[in-house]
Amino acid sequence: MSVMLTAHTRLSDEFKRHLYVSTRSDTMSFRHVASAAEDSGYVPTEGAATDGQAVALTAIRTCYSANKPSEIVALEGEKYFGQSASDGEGGTEADRLFRHITRSGHTSTLEHITYTFAIEGVSRALLAQLTRHRVGFSFSVQSQRYVRMGSGDKSGGFDYVVPNTVKTSRFTRERYDSAMQTLQETYDMLREFGVPAEDARMVLPNAAATNLTMTANLRALLDFYGKRRKGRGAQREITELAERLREAVVAVDPWVQPYFDAT
Repeated sequence: MSVMLTAHTRLSDEFKRHLYVSTRSDTMSFRHVASAAEDSGYVPTEGAATDGQAVALTAIRTCYSANKPSEIVALEGEKYFGQSASDGEGGTEADRLFRHITRSGHTSTLEHITYTFAIEGVSRALLAQLTRHRVGFSFSVQSQRYVRMGSGDKSGGFDYVVPNTVKTSRFTRERYDSAMQTLQETYDMLREFGVPAEDARMVLPNAAATNLTMTANLRALLDFYGKRRKGRGAQREITELAERLREAVVAVDPWVQPYFDAT
């Protein structure tokens, strides 16, 4: 299994320019978000907000602030990103706000933060489980209709995932591999007799590996992780995926780690 974060929420160039101009012309001293600072030449102070935090603050405060969404980071950023949390739980006032929103169930505001992943070498069994999570997810999956899985095709035949429980015994592993080889030979034979790939694929197993591009918003990912994390009764392969997704998200947005821990 391979999981790579290919894209995530970033502030637009227009908004970054607007933010820089607004904070330069205002008497307030705001800690710019990192990407805005990179483009403007301004060096942010330690603890500058990430793009994701800026988007989250904008979305949350839009519901409660008299300020316009385009103004919230510039006018309220110093208060939320520049002051220590008043609830005594650490971090900034922004962290306190994010905790409050999460605990109160107003997590629709986290749907504005998205992540796109390249997920490779997972089984069709995992895919069937993963695509049950529909709200907040988008999937583009390698097709067994258009990607031919014959031994002589560009794919070189289908790859397959071997569960750890099968690997524990030489006997079960040999039988498993033998069954996969038989299915490959059957697929090849059907294709040789003119059966189209879209019908020959019917013999391919749940173990057959596939690749996909997946985009999900933060709220959906937190819900997915809460249901599929280790210890919740999910199959090992999808618990591994849940951990890989969490690691990829936290690597670019460390501030969301407590929300994964709380699920």
